[in-house]
Amino acid sequence: MIFLRSLLFAGWFYGLTTVMAFGTVPLRLFAPGRALGYARVWARLILGGLRLLCGISYSVTGLERLPPSGPALIASMHQSAFDTIVWELLAPRFAFVLKQELTRIPLFGAALLTAGMIAVDRAGGAAAVRGMLRDADRAVAGQRQILIFPEGTRVAPGVRAPLQPGVAALAARTGLPVIPVVTDSGHYWGRLAFRKYPGTIRIAILPPIEPGLRRAALMLRLETAFREGSASLETRVDNSVGGRLNSLPQSAS
Repeated sequence: MIFLRSLLFAGWFYGLTTVMAFGTVPLRLFAPGRALGYARVWARLILGGLRLLCGISYSVTGLERLPPSGPALIASMHQSAFDTIVWELLAPRFAFVLKQELTRIPLFGAALLTAGMIAVDRAGGAAAVRGMLRDADRAVAGQRQILIFPEGTRVAPGVRAPLQPGVAALAARTGLPVIPVVTDSGHYWGRLAFRKYPGTIRIAILPPIEPGLRRAALMLRLETAFREGSASLETRVDNSVGGRLNSLPQSAS
């Protein structure tokens, strides 16, 4: 049954994404300012399909720690593709820091740039960092919430990956506090996994790390937040990994 439900979701995900990718062409030409709203509609439909077809919902704690408006710097754990989708609903004016290769995908890549995402050439060295910081300046001026995954790639639950220093460069440049986020999404929508397991993904927004710290101190604080916050979530995961079908809560608790 899980295989069949996952297969149906794969059809929904790729079918909807393909159809809506073609819709980005007139959007880029005639209404680029609506790109974020268009992406939010896509994310809502994808997560709605995930709930109905696979029985995966999500809950969020700590939403009150996000500023109600204006710029923010959010540093999230990354276990699943889910982590990128859900923030299109949680952050009103999101700007993801993402690898430049994604911008080369036909239709989809151009839409990312139209929406003001921050693309980074991971092999570009210092020049790539300078470009990221210039894009971050524009994001802050545009009252955007910058979302970065310091692990740099999807990491399985329980695995620790070294954090990349880009988040510290962004914190120093923007002067914003870093808001850590932990999740257990990998238990339900695994890294590179086809099968999706029913249950409730938990997202915890942790207390912000104050601005002005030196790089080493900031990275240590962020690593500690990830480790301790993740351990707290892990103690709440069912032994069976999944559990019964739940509703799709959207509010903070």
